[in-house]
Amino acid sequence: MRLLGIDPGEKHIGVAVCDAHGTAARPLETVIHRSRDLDVARLVEIARAQECEGFVIGHALDPDGQPKPQGRSAERLADALRLASGLPVWLHDEWGSSRAALTLMIQAGKRRRARREHQHAAAAAAILQSYLDASPRETPSGE
Repeated sequence: MRLLGIDPGEKHIGVAVCDAHGTAARPLETVIHRSRDLDVARLVEIARAQECEGFVIGHALDPDGQPKPQGRSAERLADALRLASGLPVWLHDEWGSSRAALTLMIQAGKRRRARREHQHAAAAAAILQSYLDASPRETPSGE
């Protein structure tokens, strides 16, 4: 199942997509936050263009598992995406996604400017990959 990963932020929204088998996530783009309605319309447009069947949104939680203010904003975004697209939306703990994205970009030899330009999409890919790694896979019948 192809999914769109989202790292919601106050100014930027990182977007990533996974392959059709739901095994590998890759950064796609960064959307500049305008308004909830415009952001949702753009995310639905991207999901349709990528032939996605659902969304995974980074969910900021505190150490007790309760949503932080950014987490509550992610919950509202999830509700708006469900309504606008009719597709399923999963919230996934985003803890460590920015750090993981930065580490991968440094290991890949990306320069500081390139890291800054792609950090949000890379964080979305880290969130989506974490979700994919944590989700059980269905094996085709006969295997």
